[in-house]
Amino acid sequence: MNLAKMPNDKKLNLCRKYYMAGFALLPFMWAVNALWFMREAFWAPPYPEQKQIRRYVVVSGVGALLWLVGLLTWMIVFQHYRAEWGATADYLSFIIPKGIP
Repeated sequence: MNLAKMPNDKKLNLCRKYYMAGFALLPFMWAVNALWFMREAFWAPPYPEQKQIRRYVVVSGVGALLWLVGLLTWMIVFQHYRAEWGATADYLSFIIPKGIP
C-alpha cells in the first residue's frame, strides 16, 4: 500500500489500527507501525493529523523496543539458568536439549 496516495484521515485511521493491534500481544505490529509511518510522522510536510500519527509512531516504537528488551532478557536468563532450574526449565522448554548441561 502506498501511503502517499492515501488521504490523511485514512492514514491516521490505519496508524491507529496498527497501534491498537499491538495491545493484543502483537508487538510486531508496533514495530511495523513505527517503521511504516516514520516518514509520515516526522518528514512529511505538516498536516492536521500528523501530530496524532507522530504520537502513535513514537509510542509504538517505544512499546516494540520494550518488548524486544524484555524478550532478549528472558532468553538470556533462561539460557543461562536452564540447567540449574532442572525439571521446571524442562517443562518450559519446547525442545529439551540432550547431553551434559
